[in-house]
Amino acid sequence: MAEALRAIDLDGIWASPLQRARRTAEIIGQSLGMAAPQFTDQLKEVSLPLWEGMPFKEAEARYPEAFDRWSRDPANLVMSVPQAGNDPPLEFYPIRALYQQANACWQTLLDQHQGQTLLVVAHSAINRALIGTALGLGPDSFHSLQQSNCNISVLNFAAGWQSPVQLEAMNLTSHLGQPLPEIRPSHRGPRMLLVRHGETDWNRQGRFQGQIDVPLNDTGRSQGGKAASFLHPVCLDAAYTSSMARPRETAEIILQHHPHLNLQALEDLREISHGDWEGLYREDIEADYPELLQQWQSAPETVQMPGGENLHQVWERSIRAWQQLVATHSHSDKTETVLVVAHDAVNKALLCHVLGLGPEAFWRFKQGNGAVSVIDYPGGADSNPVLTSANITTHLSGSVLDKTAAGAL
Repeated sequence: MAEALRAIDLDGIWASPLQRARRTAEIIGQSLGMAAPQFTDQLKEVSLPLWEGMPFKEAEARYPEAFDRWSRDPANLVMSVPQAGNDPPLEFYPIRALYQQANACWQTLLDQHQGQTLLVVAHSAINRALIGTALGLGPDSFHSLQQSNCNISVLNFAAGWQSPVQLEAMNLTSHLGQPLPEIRPSHRGPRMLLVRHGETDWNRQGRFQGQIDVPLNDTGRSQGGKAASFLHPVCLDAAYTSSMARPRETAEIILQHHPHLNLQALEDLREISHGDWEGLYREDIEADYPELLQQWQSAPETVQMPGGENLHQVWERSIRAWQQLVATHSHSDKTETVLVVAHDAVNKALLCHVLGLGPEAFWRFKQGNGAVSVIDYPGGADSNPVLTSANITTHLSGSVLDKTAAGAL
């Protein structure tokens, strides 16, 4: 893990004081030649006082109702904790308390480290709460985010706590020799691999392309090839693409390693229509539509593109197509892995949908050219989806940071 972080200029390390996180942080810090980590109880793992030390199976057998609540409705899991003397037991909501702890932790870290890059080493549950609270999610979303051992996630805060935040990457495991996080043994529904198309010249130039059918450039074809190599070991069961040229070509390059699959194109996965903005550079739009461009950057859900679409329309059609695909691949007796190649705006809409967020959260997710995200449906179309990994770009540059083009949509 330290090797994967070596190229990042870290300003400090914070960790949970519990031994497993403490030692992980110390090993990373020593390997990178950094100062000793700082520790805080705000990064401790969730407290489950009635279950601690028990195997999952034993906890399920001894506390079936509570375990079922943990599995289905963790925000309302309640434990009665014995008190000293004759005091009545204390009712304790572990996941609600964890999210309050995560909120407090972010305030502490961000207040002390404005403009710095920090490594935070903690645990599965508190990491989910940290990512969730940063994205504006509550404890009801606890099972919607996956965290693997020694994974790397990247969050970018514009300023302090409650400032805009971007999830640059989540649950990266390729530095561990696992291109994609493992599927849990109980998983029965589909695994969806969501890929953004490779770079185009207009991406590189910062030119709004929208539904103008701009092809991949040489870098984009190279990114497609790297995504193909990255996904080569993965057994794919089906493949879909937006009907536009740049995702179709990206998908075709990936499928060179999967010649048995037929690629199916879906109109509803095409990019947002920018209308009158299409073909324009950012500086052109700043000159002609200064207020609307600022509104697009700060409140995108309120913008009707002149002569084009709004995000609500993109949400409706892309989610409709996605739900149909999930349903189609939820009837097998095995987990089917489904490739879907689309666009920046469409992919962001789908990631928001997976976590129960609307168009107001559009800018919270980064989607690099050639990036891979993983969404699992443990029990099929009727189960709550899990964002298992987001915006994997390690196969493109070898870095955990997204170094792809940051051009217009």
